[in-house]
Amino acid sequence: MASQDWFEKDFYAILGVPQDADDAAIKKAYRKLARTYHPDQNPGDASAEQRFKEIGEAHSVLSDAEQRREYDAVRQMARGGARFTAGGPGGGTGGFEDVFSSMFGGGGGGGTRVRYSTGGAQPDLEDILGGMFGGGGSPYGGFGGTRGPRKGADLTARTTLSFRDAVNGATVTLGTADGGQITTRIPAGVKDGQKIRLRGKGQPGDAGAPAGDLLLTVSVEPHPVFGRDGDNLTVELPVTFAEAVLGATVSVPTLDGKPVKVRIAPGTPSGRVLRVKGRGVPKRDKAGDLLVTVNVVVPQRLSDEAKAAVEALQAHDEGYDPRAPLFAEAQR
Repeated sequence: MASQDWFEKDFYAILGVPQDADDAAIKKAYRKLARTYHPDQNPGDASAEQRFKEIGEAHSVLSDAEQRREYDAVRQMARGGARFTAGGPGGGTGGFEDVFSSMFGGGGGGGTRVRYSTGGAQPDLEDILGGMFGGGGSPYGGFGGTRGPRKGADLTARTTLSFRDAVNGATVTLGTADGGQITTRIPAGVKDGQKIRLRGKGQPGDAGAPAGDLLLTVSVEPHPVFGRDGDNLTVELPVTFAEAVLGATVSVPTLDGKPVKVRIAPGTPSGRVLRVKGRGVPKRDKAGDLLVTVNVVVPQRLSDEAKAAVEALQAHDEGYDPRAPLFAEAQR
């Protein structure tokens, strides 16, 4: 629920975004500022730590559709000059009741004027807003029943994993806006850009209410040898011209460091994909495969003897044009 300091705080200004900013713009601004003012980047800097907390608070409100709606309503009252004055002698009019009479059909134009009496005491903004937005803590609420404990707000964060940790799973520790830490397990097989919801790792809720969730976006660093195709791993395997022509059994590296043997059939062309079962991304039910793409290496230097052998092969292929089918298909 809203708190009375929402009148004083401009969360849009804190994040440096306009009031009509969409969710993507708010998220982008938050990430940039959070990186700049994170305590790890500013050790011992109390002002940076306070700024980091303000940024986190602003983002937690503006990234939650319901909280943002309430916050905008509160700020609209503040901009409209709403005055919450006590009733009774000397209390005056034109304050609390004026705001709500205009919101619910009263005011000028002869409509029924709604008047709220505070009985001489300062009104509780949380009770008022509870009635407006579904809390219903006062007898004038009537919009959503009795206000109950509110779940904590969801938070967002990012982390970067090595390719190997993303495939096998890893335990990571994340810094929080209040300077604390969250340790969590990233499951095996997480993909680059994937979002993971960590239940109960967000902001604390009201007493008796659960904490919010943490929405973690994972970035995965590339690997110099292996790639990813869904739950399959990929690797390019260089073979010699002779191995491709005559056939051979060769070793292939795997991510777990235990090489496997594959058979290169005679006449294997460059680009052919060989499948090694079960050596891909580990899964609880069934692991992915390792997809091995054959890459025939053309020799850059030949001895006189090797050159003579290739020339003999060329003479043997005289009259054969491997590009003829290509040109024939191009005419269709």
